[in-house]
Amino acid sequence: MLDLKFVTENINEVYKRLSTRNGDFSYIFNLVKLQDERKAIILDVESKKAQRNEASKKIGELKRNKQDATHILDEVAHLGDDIKVLDDKLKTIEDEIFNILAVTPNLPNLSVPIGKDDHDNVEVRKYGIPRVFDFPIKDHITLGESLGILDFERAAKITGTRFVVDKGLGARLERSLIQFMMDLHAHEHGYTEVIPPFIVNEKSMFATGQFPKFKDDAFKVVAGDNQWYLNPTAEVPTINLFRDEILDGNQLPIQYCSFTTAFRSEAGSAGRDTRGILRQHQFNKVELIKFTKPEESYEELEKMLLNSEEVLKRLHLPYRVITLCTGDMGFGMAKTYDIEVWLPGQNMYREIGSISNAEDYQARRANIRFKRTKESKTEYVHTLNGSGLAVGRTIIAIMENYQNADGTITIPEVLVPYMRASIIK
Repeated sequence: MLDLKFVTENINEVYKRLSTRNGDFSYIFNLVKLQDERKAIILDVESKKAQRNEASKKIGELKRNKQDATHILDEVAHLGDDIKVLDDKLKTIEDEIFNILAVTPNLPNLSVPIGKDDHDNVEVRKYGIPRVFDFPIKDHITLGESLGILDFERAAKITGTRFVVDKGLGARLERSLIQFMMDLHAHEHGYTEVIPPFIVNEKSMFATGQFPKFKDDAFKVVAGDNQWYLNPTAEVPTINLFRDEILDGNQLPIQYCSFTTAFRSEAGSAGRDTRGILRQHQFNKVELIKFTKPEESYEELEKMLLNSEEVLKRLHLPYRVITLCTGDMGFGMAKTYDIEVWLPGQNMYREIGSISNAEDYQARRANIRFKRTKESKTEYVHTLNGSGLAVGRTIIAIMENYQNADGTITIPEVLVPYMRASIIK
């Protein structure tokens, strides 16, 4: 959530920067009027309360001197009702301000390239050279079905479309990748392992920016009078570990590698990637999360990016890093890098991870603060999140890049100890 004071004092700049996100944000000018009304009401309330307090003192003095205080009582009799009316009006205005800020996205960082869509994203670097095959390439769907490790038909029978059953060495590959990623980030990169609840409450979804804007896209879980939501990414439960808490600044940055199964309705992707496991309703993911001091967050973002890249380097998979333009960034993020892995079956790079800095946007929504010293004032932390990586998409990349002419799949060397096999056949 944006800082109301900053927005109203820099309204034209804020509008200009928000407008690079391809939306109509003219509604934010209402915040200036509402804030002026809010301040005026607060002053009026304070004045009336001061008037009432002063009258109370005079009434007390008159009564102690056994004098008549009726005239003063008559003068202030209306103040209680007036204050209540003003308090009700103030709450209405503050609710309106809150609702406007709740649906307003984060400000793009000034370093983010301005653009309308993914065509305006900027390539930062490439790693590896795509393999040249001397036989007809198969996509992961054909490979998975012929090897009996991906079963889409039975998954559709069990649940519906956009689900899969991993079988045999396909199931072991998924499990091995999760362990490999968690081991790498925990033991070598210094993240603390976390496996949080996969079900979250509405406050958690609001805190990270999923609600209210994307509420219709969430999977709801209802049990009696209780309503929860299936988490769309480990970012949600992990960021909310510290909701409504004040952290010790000496302990920052705090960094977690968090594993969850994630759930997304993919409501906005109708007709896209309907085949295979690229875009599923249920998928496993290892997520990197950091809580940092404001002045350190962009240095930590670059470190997180390198940590995510290391997964693909160890697997010897070709990829590229791009900076998302303003029109292609997520709702709550100030800056985002995407890592795109090469998929031979599609003859193109496809996103396998996003690494983002939300600055203090999520921290304001979640009320996560820190103190540099015991005596210093509280400040909002900066929150960062990054894929470390999406497991299903990593499986696609391995299957397609490591396929052989006879339809088998070679296991990347780094995964052999986890798989206890060197080939899927």
